[in-house]
Amino acid sequence: MSRHRRPSGHGSGFLSSLLHSGKPESEADDSSGRPRRGRPRTANPRPPRAGLTITIDGPAGTGKSTAARGLAKQLGYLYLDTGAMYRAAALKALRAKIPLTNKRVLTKLANAARITFRVDPGHRVRVLLDGKDVSEEIRRPEISEAASVVATIPGVRRALVRQQQRIGAQGRVVAEGRDTGTVVFPRAELKFFLTADASERARRRWRELRDAGHAMSYKEVLLETKRRDRRDRERMDSPLVPAKRAIRVNNTRLQSSQVLDTLMDYVHRIQRRVAGGCFDRRPL
Repeated sequence: MSRHRRPSGHGSGFLSSLLHSGKPESEADDSSGRPRRGRPRTANPRPPRAGLTITIDGPAGTGKSTAARGLAKQLGYLYLDTGAMYRAAALKALRAKIPLTNKRVLTKLANAARITFRVDPGHRVRVLLDGKDVSEEIRRPEISEAASVVATIPGVRRALVRQQQRIGAQGRVVAEGRDTGTVVFPRAELKFFLTADASERARRRWRELRDAGHAMSYKEVLLETKRRDRRDRERMDSPLVPAKRAIRVNNTRLQSSQVLDTLMDYVHRIQRRVAGGCFDRRPL
């Protein structure tokens, strides 16, 4: 895989210092420039089982799916798209004509929904709802909007989190979403939080919709992006926040291949520590 020169700026300097200084993230200097006190801690809080559990969180349009799919493919891990599960639940609700304000019925629906994943012959991850492939249908704009509403319902989140935890129970998984590092897999060995400017995220989403044949203006997509951000941040259950010790990557000006290289650098660092018997076995 070709290597890309890291862009200049705070993010790349911070990344370089972590990768080459030998300091774990929690030993990095605080905002005052003083080293943090206390026991040094590594980014991997517990020994892996058969493989690592890796989480990638962040708001819509930060390239989480592309990064997670690429990382899972390189590592030979399962790719777990938690956002697709909320989309599938929203699709099931719309098909049943259930009002998105009816939290009790939507919770029952989420508990009854059977959402699974499979890899097709072309190595694409497919999303199955009650045994039927809905991979394309759940990407429609109206499903995205409905999923953002459904995801604010605590009972729905609890139902889908249980499914997600069962799927990733054995490790060797790359999970992406909004709360995979904080709620779904809080003891994951490696956690990332991707960010990007709202205008750039909306532009990426607008291009994606345009290429898929959906007619929405950039302004409409930007407004939708900001609404989703607000819902994600302000919901009472599992709000969107970086996980403790998550490695933050701002990819506003990064190509997807550069983001993947960045994440792989951290994976390789942990793998080297494990191979050298230096894995930090302390709990969170």
